[in-house]
This record gives sequence, structure tokens and C-alpha cells, in this order.
Amino acid sequence: MKAAVIGAGIGGLCAAIRLAAAGADVTVFEAGPAPGGKAGTITLDGVEVDTGPSVLTMPDVFDRVLQLAGRGLHDVVQVRVPSPASRALDPDAGVVDIHTGVEPTLDSVRDALGGHAAGELRDFLTYARRIWDASAPWFVLGPAPTPGRLPRLVPAAIRHLPAIDPLRTMDAALDARVRHPALRRILRRYATYNGSDPRRAPATLHCIAWVEIGLGVYAIDGGIAALVRALADAAVSLGVDLRLDTPVDRVLLRGRQAVGVRTADGVDHAADAVLSNADAAHLVRDLLPPRPRSGVHAGPPSMSGWTAILRTRAPADLAGHTVLFPQDYTAEFADIFDRDRPPRDPTVYLCAQSRAHARPRWADGTEALFVMANAPAEPPDSPRPPRAWSDLEDRVRARLRAAGLAQPGDPFLWVRTPRGLATRFRGTRGAIYGASSNDPLSAFRRPPNRAPRIRGLYLASGSAHPGGGMPLCALSGLRAAEEALEDA
Repeated sequence: MKAAVIGAGIGGLCAAIRLAAAGADVTVFEAGPAPGGKAGTITLDGVEVDTGPSVLTMPDVFDRVLQLAGRGLHDVVQVRVPSPASRALDPDAGVVDIHTGVEPTLDSVRDALGGHAAGELRDFLTYARRIWDASAPWFVLGPAPTPGRLPRLVPAAIRHLPAIDPLRTMDAALDARVRHPALRRILRRYATYNGSDPRRAPATLHCIAWVEIGLGVYAIDGGIAALVRALADAAVSLGVDLRLDTPVDRVLLRGRQAVGVRTADGVDHAADAVLSNADAAHLVRDLLPPRPRSGVHAGPPSMSGWTAILRTRAPADLAGHTVLFPQDYTAEFADIFDRDRPPRDPTVYLCAQSRAHARPRWADGTEALFVMANAPAEPPDSPRPPRAWSDLEDRVRARLRAAGLAQPGDPFLWVRTPRGLATRFRGTRGAIYGASSNDPLSAFRRPPNRAPRIRGLYLASGSAHPGGGMPLCALSGLRAAEEALEDA
């Protein structure tokens, strides 16, 4: 079997490893100068920093992938459990630490917010675990919930419906279970892990709280870049031909059969299977001809993010991962999803890369802080004016200074707006997580890993089943490869 993989992001690399381990002849065509996709890096004043994902969850998924190449995750990277996993700076309650593990987190919440809040969180995490246990086999770990699988899915879904809780919103579920305002802010933030709105997204997404607290958050010495390199090395060790700076312009079809790809230099590359690690919208609008229709549909975009690298001399007690919450968190979601504008009072996320991932500092002792504020995706027709992003940058800087985490002269060495994301990752409009999950049927509307109407075409990315985030992208790549092997 000869396979062409479009893109060397997490999903593309995992798909390539699975295919090559099964004996396929695999070529990966990556438009950029390095593998990783959104899990990218940049070198600033001689220090390499991550510019994308900053935490590792579900590490067993990556161990499973690397085992295909005869090596385990812990053989190739140093994985640690950070303490705390994250720190919330709440406008009312002050510091609230979240840990890997239920009991340490409950102890921390009890100390910060009191015994009643700790009891609320214990009950909530029991609820979140039930959602994960009931939904993961059907909507995360298994094949996509396509119409052909509905006869099997519907009985199971009905049986597990109370546990999965798809008919309420995340906010409605919180209203029923959690009263403490600081705890509500912390738990609402899990909607942003796949770029959604807790006022609209199904309560099913509360399973993310269990994934982070119950299953755990992990750090990697050397940052997420170390994991990307481990995956790329594993692929190459299996014989994968990894071609960088080689963008694909077209998926080649013969009737309704994918037969290869055409790269930007005009060369055609024949393949029995084509696996797209590109955004589903880019695949449909740019890489495929308008006829025949592929049956792949890209939904409304998830939220985006304004990101930057700040060089600073941060306080000694700064946690590896810190979230600065605004007073009115609802206003942020209203700004992004209702008013389609950058938030007036943004939540600010920080990753101190030397503390979280043992990344090197600069020689003068200053360190790199990855800074992120949630933002809307770019409009479909024209970009936002630059002033929208410079104003957001000013608001982020003001939040950091007010919290004592930045000084007036500290520079942003690198900034990427949603427009920059949209330019780098075509078809995304800057959305980080593919389509949003702002309705109960989003799992059914997400593109499956096998293109419904084009034989030999498969989707392996965060914009396809099972969704966005590093472990889910890896699972998407594995599932796409499995289906290509089944069809071979």
C-alpha cells in the first residue's frame, strides 16, 4: 500500500507511524520547514520556545503510537507531573491551585475556597467521570458516529443518555451543581479547551474536567517540541519519507477515487490512499475539485487565540501554568461568540516554559512566558483591522502588569494574531480546534475519518473525528490509518 499524508502535524505523524508499522510505503508532505503543525516552535534571541500547545494529557495515547516503532513514550522523552497542574488567579478568591489527581485538588480547593466548595467539586468530578466513562468509547476512542453506525449507537446512546448529559448546556449543568463563583469560572474554562462556548456547548464537554484532573496533566522536559521530534523520529525510523517545505496543491481523483496528490512544484505523486492532516475546510475548498462532492462538511469555526512570547523576569513563585480570570467571564464569551470581537476584559493564560517544561532561560535570567488570550476566528470575507489586535495586546499587557507578572519594559518578542494563524493554516480562519462544539449534535456533524463519497481519502486532524487537542489529533490520525488499512 502506498500512502500520501498531507501535513506533518500531530495527526499526520501518528497516521504515518501506524501505516508504516503495518508495512505501508508512506510519504508525508509538509508545507512548513518543520513537523508539528500548530505544535510549533520559534527560536528567539537564541532560545527555542513552543508557540502552540503547552500541556500533555492522555499520555497513554502517545505511548501507544510510539510503541508501534518499538519505543515507549518514557523511552524518548522525560515526562513529569507538574505541581500544581495549573494555578487560577481569581478576582475574588485569589490563588486556587489545580493538581493532577482528585484528592490533591480537593485539598487545594478546600484551603482556598472552603469545605463547601470542595464538596461541590468532589460531586462535580464524580459527574464528569461518569460522562467520560459513558461517552469516550463511542465519541472519542471508537470510530466516528456516522449514519452507518447509528443503529448500534442509538441503543447505547439512549442507555447512557443520563450519564452523557448531551441535552443540557455546560452552564446549565454547572447551575445545577456548583454555586461558588471561583469554582464556576475554573470549570467553565474547560469549554475553551476545544474552542467552544459554555452557554451553548453540551454538558457532555464537562468530561474535559475529568481528563485534566482525574487522568492528569503532564509536562515534558524540552517542551511539546520534544514530543513532536519523538514522533517524527519514530516515523522516519519506520521508513516514512518526511518531505518538509513541500506543500500540496491538489488531491488527485479518478472519478470518486483518490489516486494521489499534486505538490506545489507541479509534480504528481501516485498513492493508493490519501490522508489529510489539513483542516477540513482547506481540504474541501482548496485541495479537492468542486465535483464530485466529498461529503465532508466543515462546521462553524471554534474560537481562535491571540498568542505571544513575553521575555520577563517573573516572580519566583509563578506557577508553570497560570490563568488570570476576569470578573465577568460571561462577557468574554459574549464578546467572542455574540459580538464577534476580541474580548474587552480577556482571560489570560500563561505558560512559564522554563518552569513547566524545563526549557532554557536566557543568559541574563529572564524567561519566556507563552501568553494567550481567547479571541474570535477571522471573518470569512475580510480580516479584522490591525487595531483590533493591538488593542487586545494592550489589554493583555495591562492585565499582566496589574498582576505583577510583567514590567513596563518587558518586550513581546513574538506575536501571532488569529490572522496569522489563518495565513499559516489555510482554511481555518484562525480557528484553533476546527469546528466549534456549540450544539448537542456537534459530535455527529464533525467530519468522519473516512471521506463519505471519495474512496481512498481519509481525514486525520483536529477538525475531524474525534476533535481538537493533541491526544484527540493523535487518535484521529490512528483512526484514519486504521480505516485506510481496512480498505486496502
